[in-house]
Amino acid sequence: MDDSAPSPATELGLRPEISAWNQSQGKRVLDVLVSGSVVLCCLPLMAVAALIVALTSAGPVLFRQVRSGQGGRPFELLKFRSMTHRQNAASPGVTRSGDTRITPVGRFLRRFKLDELPQLMNVLRGDMSLVGPRPDLPEFLQALVPEHRALLELKPGLTGAATLQFRHEEELLSAVSEKDLEEHYVTKVLPQKARLDVAYAERATWVSDLGIIWRTVLALLQ
Repeated sequence: MDDSAPSPATELGLRPEISAWNQSQGKRVLDVLVSGSVVLCCLPLMAVAALIVALTSAGPVLFRQVRSGQGGRPFELLKFRSMTHRQNAASPGVTRSGDTRITPVGRFLRRFKLDELPQLMNVLRGDMSLVGPRPDLPEFLQALVPEHRALLELKPGLTGAATLQFRHEEELLSAVSEKDLEEHYVTKVLPQKARLDVAYAERATWVSDLGIIWRTVLALLQ
């Protein structure tokens, strides 16, 4: 399946229909089984990561931020903190390569996506799925055009079609000035990501979700 190919409905600007798999009990079972198994296997790694974060920079171990979930409902996203704790209120809500807020340990965690491991708890709680659009800030999603608002019908995911396509997003954004960063993300990057994730959701099955997960693992090993 071509995750990037828009459907006829999307091409005509019509509201796309997502596949039944996205809302199914089977998807939830897959989420719980896989995320629960990974949590059990990675508990020692998560404990070490938490200890290193606590010992190397001031602030809480976990970064908590309100993001938009399924139906636009807010939930608290969990990550290992990879940035300095005290940040300017005017700091952008988007991160790019070379961001001075990122700590040395945080840079390593982000390189291998280890900072995302606590989101397995979001999956177990039902806030997120393994595969879906990445959860974004509510103010960013308000800018979505109608044909992309089907994105809000989906549970946000740890990985997805757009996540794979934009896995070097921070490097791509490094060419954008800090003052233009959020506007560039909302007007240029987010619409592309939304199109990819909505197109994938229209055709998603359990087989394609497993394929996305496998491709994500391979990408992390590169």
